Amino acid sequence: MNGSHETEIRELMKSYFDGLYHSSSDILRTVFHPDLAYVNGTTGNYEHLDFEEYMARIDARTPPASRGDVREEIIERIAFKGDRIGIVEARMTMMGRNYQDLLTIINTDDGWRVLTKVFSFVERKA
Repeated sequence: MNGSHETEIRELMKSYFDGLYHSSSDILRTVFHPDLAYVNGTTGNYEHLDFEEYMARIDARTPPASRGDVREEIIERIAFKGDRIGIVEARMTMMGRNYQDLLTIINTDDGWRVLTKVFSFVERKA
């Protein structure tokens, strides 16, 4: 697939990880599509939020960066279906949890954006 698309997605993911680590809805508003569907698929924790509900949650969160949390993140896979849609599989650790993310992405007039965030987590062992 087009290398420039992968480069754009890696930059998008850098903003994604930065926005989450710093709990910055300003950054995350450049990452997520306004029609975002946020879905927590963790057993016993299922929830679905829309874009504004998720941004309000981010704004209310104590940033992991302010606590000096260790920052661990990795992009496991980027896959495209044509030049308009794709998926990113990623992992990150923050707030005492190991997160597994499946992000669908769409190429918009404003560039690539995350349209769905479906994730689960497990508590980190101390």
